[in-house]
Amino acid sequence: MQGLLKKSFIIKYEWLNRSLIVRCLETVQDLIVISLCIGLFSLMAIQLRAMFYSLLPPLNFQAVTSDILFLLILVELFRLLIIYLQEQRVSIGVAVEVSIVSVLREVIVRGVLEAEWNQILAACAFLLVMAVLLIVRVWLPPTFSGIDPEKRVSLRNQILTSDKRSLE
Repeated sequence: MQGLLKKSFIIKYEWLNRSLIVRCLETVQDLIVISLCIGLFSLMAIQLRAMFYSLLPPLNFQAVTSDILFLLILVELFRLLIIYLQEQRVSIGVAVEVSIVSVLREVIVRGVLEAEWNQILAACAFLLVMAVLLIVRVWLPPTFSGIDPEKRVSLRNQILTSDKRSLE
């Protein structure tokens, strides 16, 4: 009787399959990241066109430098999204590099002489923290759980089979 009750419970809540829900959510998340990649690629094409127009006379060095650095930031963000799609993780190194280039771009665009001393001090402190993160990331495991992706799949399968056994 108890075995029949457990089987009816499993059949009744079969739609509540945890692995199916997780796979569906991961697929939706991948679709969101793919749409972000397409949008970012389009923005890079528009920015590249604008950069070529800014190279026409009269040449504004500050605007050209700003456009080039902005394009590099977009390329790094695109690379970050591609790494996420391939490895299902956010690359700390790429994220830190994007942050560093973004701060340096703002300093270059605004000009060091035009910025206030406390803003320059804050930018220096931020860059110092980012440099420490770049150094420390060498000692961090390559994935968030410390397991390579193949082992993570086998571990997930083991957990799912143990969940099914516990329901029986």
